[in-house]
Amino acid sequence: MRTLDFSPLYRSVVGFDRLANLLETAAADAASGYPPYNIERTGENDYRVEIAVAGFRPEELNIEVKENLLTVQGRKAANDDQRRFLHRGLAERNFERRFQLADYVVVTDASLADGLLSISLRRELPEALKPRTIQISTGRPEQPTLIEGETAEKAA
Repeated sequence: MRTLDFSPLYRSVVGFDRLANLLETAAADAASGYPPYNIERTGENDYRVEIAVAGFRPEELNIEVKENLLTVQGRKAANDDQRRFLHRGLAERNFERRFQLADYVVVTDASLADGLLSISLRRELPEALKPRTIQISTGRPEQPTLIEGETAEKAA
């Protein structure tokens, strides 16, 4: 497996350290691949992130949104059982997955069923940013209303 060294990038991108950190984090996440996830578009403004978290209970999972960054963490309690495995293929390790969210995307719901953590997202644009239709009037513009005691020349 190949790893990328971003240290030369830090020396030449003064003031862009956040971008370099994003690149480094993305490379690390791609390399680990655990846990696997899907991102699905369920509607025009609706999305769903599904993460395979088999073996985790709801109290062992943490979902946090801060400054357009969705962070999902899984922390397994230490398993002190004296079980002896002949083969151990189920991963029960701690994880942290980060997803960069676009502006105005909010988490609306999270549920855990059949080993899949489903996080519902919705893009909610403020009214000021939504497209509006402007009515086009036809005919001549209306004449200004005269105030009592004014003549048409004085109002203009």
